[in-house]
Amino acid sequence: MTTSPPVAAPVARRRAWWHTGALLAVLLCAAYLGGRHWPVVASGVDRLAVADQGWLLVGAAAAVATWCCAALAQQGAVAERLPGGRLLAAQFAASAANHVLPAGLGAGAVNLRFLMRCGLPACRSASALAVKAAAGVLARAVLIAVLAVVCPGVLRVPHVPVTAVAGGLAAVMALTVLLRGPLRSRCGRVFGTVLADVRAVHSRPHRAAALWGGSLAFAAAHCLVVVAVAQAVRLPIEAPRVALLYLAASSAAALLPTPGGLGSLDAALAFALTTAGAPGSGAASTVLGYRLLTVWLPLVPGLLVLGVLIRRRAL
Repeated sequence: MTTSPPVAAPVARRRAWWHTGALLAVLLCAAYLGGRHWPVVASGVDRLAVADQGWLLVGAAAAVATWCCAALAQQGAVAERLPGGRLLAAQFAASAANHVLPAGLGAGAVNLRFLMRCGLPACRSASALAVKAAAGVLARAVLIAVLAVVCPGVLRVPHVPVTAVAGGLAAVMALTVLLRGPLRSRCGRVFGTVLADVRAVHSRPHRAAALWGGSLAFAAAHCLVVVAVAQAVRLPIEAPRVALLYLAASSAAALLPTPGGLGSLDAALAFALTTAGAPGSGAASTVLGYRLLTVWLPLVPGLLVLGVLIRRRAL
C-alpha cells in the first residue's frame, strides 16, 4: 500500500519563509525611515529641550491615549468580542503603518487583517472599518462645532466658486446614475451589510458607547497633544483656539493623501497657528513637538510591533 508524500511540512516551511521575509522587510523599513529622518528627530529634541517638561509629559500621555481610544472605537464597531491585548497592539501597529502608506491605507490594511484573523469575514471586516471611519468623521465634526461656538470668529466660511458648485452637482448626478445602473446591486449589498452592522452595534448600548465615546476621545486626545505642546513652548494662543485650529488644519490636510498627513498637516497647522497670531518659531516648535510625540518616537516601535504581529500570524 502506497502513501502520498506529506504536504504539510513544505507548506509550513513556505509560510515560515514568508513571515520571516515580511518581518525582515518591516525591520529594514524601520531602519531606513529612522536613519533618513533622524536629523528631523534630533532637531525636534533640541528645540523642545528647553520646553516645559510637565506639559510634554501630558502630551506624551495623550499620544498613548490615542491608541487606547482607537482600540475602544474599533471594538465598538463590531458586535463580537475582540481580544483586548491584540486589539491594542494592532492599533499601535496601525498608527505606524499609517505613516508609511498614503491616505490611511496602512492603518486600514492592518485593521482589516486583524479583524479577519479574529474570525470576521472580509465583507464584515470592511464594514466595521467603514462604521468606525464614519463615527470618527462625525465625532470630529461635533468637536469642531462645539469649539467654533466657544471660539467665535476663528473659522470662516470660505467663498465657493460657482464652477465648483456646478462640478459637485455634476459628480452627484453621475454617481446617482451609476448607483441606479450596473453598480446598483453590488452597492446595495455593501450598504446592506453596513446597515446591518450599524443596527447590530447600536442594539447593544455598551458597543455603541464604545464606538462613539472612543471616536470622540480619539479626536480629543490628538487635540490635547497639540495643546500640551503649545503650552510647553508657551504659545500665546488659548487652548480651545489651538484645538480648533488643529481640527480645521487636519481636516483640510486630509484632502491631500500623504502618509499620515506628513507635509500637508505640518504646513496647514503651522499656517493656521501663525495666522492666529503665533510667532513663526513657536508655531514650528508646536508642529515639530506634535510630530515627535505622535509619529517619530513611536514609529520604529510601532513597526517592530507590526513585524511581531505578522510573525505570530495575528495579522
